[in-house]
Amino acid sequence: MTLQYRIRGGTASAIAHSIEAGIRDGRLPGGAAVPAVRALATRLAVSPSTVASAYRTLTGRGLLHPDGRRGTRVRHRPPLPTRATAPVPPHVRDLANGSPNPALLPSLRAALATIDPHPRSYGERTNLPELLRLATGQFDHDGIPADALAVVGGALDGIERALQAHLRPGDRIAIEDPGYPGVIDLVAALGLVPEPVALDEAGMAPDALARALRHRVAACILTPRAQNPSGAALDAARAGELRRLLKKHPDVLVIEDDHAGPVAGTPAFTLCGADRTRWVVVRSVSKSLGPDLRLAVLSGDATTIARVEGRQIIGAGWVSHVLQRLVASLWADAATATLVRRAAATYTARRAELIAALARHGVVAHGRSGLNVWVPVPEEMAVVRSLSDAGYAVNAGERYRIASGPAIRITITALAADEVAPLAAALAASLAPAGRTHAP
Repeated sequence: MTLQYRIRGGTASAIAHSIEAGIRDGRLPGGAAVPAVRALATRLAVSPSTVASAYRTLTGRGLLHPDGRRGTRVRHRPPLPTRATAPVPPHVRDLANGSPNPALLPSLRAALATIDPHPRSYGERTNLPELLRLATGQFDHDGIPADALAVVGGALDGIERALQAHLRPGDRIAIEDPGYPGVIDLVAALGLVPEPVALDEAGMAPDALARALRHRVAACILTPRAQNPSGAALDAARAGELRRLLKKHPDVLVIEDDHAGPVAGTPAFTLCGADRTRWVVVRSVSKSLGPDLRLAVLSGDATTIARVEGRQIIGAGWVSHVLQRLVASLWADAATATLVRRAAATYTARRAELIAALARHGVVAHGRSGLNVWVPVPEEMAVVRSLSDAGYAVNAGERYRIASGPAIRITITALAADEVAPLAAALAASLAPAGRTHAP
């Protein structure tokens, strides 16, 4: 990507401010390369150390990232409010946004009608007892201890608070590769050093996690099911392997991001419990009840949960009691439970149908659980453009990857059964020039 924005400044802080302004205004888009240190220093008539200092500052804040021989680039999701990306054209099917299917989400109308409109005041209990009771039942069902719980504003909010409870800038952290961009960007924004851990269909590969642990990581974030973007999910055997590995490192903070919960399409397996000193399981409602319900429940060790709640008290204070009552009402409703089971079954069927349709064309795809299918490709943007021309918007895999190979992510939640075969054919056609074989 050719850089059109002109960076200015005579000091490290001024240069950093200029780059930040360009990112914020959308003139330095995600993925754009900034000039080499010496080249920018020559143009601005400053020392290379001044430019390097500006780049270090922005890298520490998660705005830039070193990209090997490709130089230093703007992060795809920097921690700044930036101009929104262009909407998907009306004639293009949006299979990129990662959202659950609105038709498979519960209506909030009846639940809202049950909420007591009486105003609440300061000094009341932070968390709704009924919500905690229902969450405890869910964790108990999945074999996850629930002696200490916290309510936070979504999965990433919970992950950030758990990390801040124990880690400091410069600490190393094991994360999935490919992985969720929000986690990758959060790690960068907190000044942590990522140790990418390769995946297969059953989650983190044991040998890859063992290598990361040898690098003395302070924490490990993993997705037990519905891994975004690959769809990986722990099974009993893999969970046992990883648990045995981590048992040798009891002080490593383990964070499980169970963001899809009951719509993941596979059972919950956990690496956490009484044998760990520091651990958290984050259970969000965004995929099962709706993205606008910004709520997650954390179960964890008593110290971590106390630190999370202590920091929350002096910041946001608590998650809205109106929101807590709404989620509790939905969790207690039998009709909601039926709809959630239907969503899980629908997503499971659609993933299987798309993977099978691609296999008939000789195209390998992954999606053991969750809302997406991950397809390795030789060159991402060529495939994305080809599918866009065919009427399908999908995500390039670059923003999800650290060291893993190129791929695209297809969200299957709103994909209809009769769309599967045409989509598979279009994707196979986009790969044909690269030498991929497919059935006639």
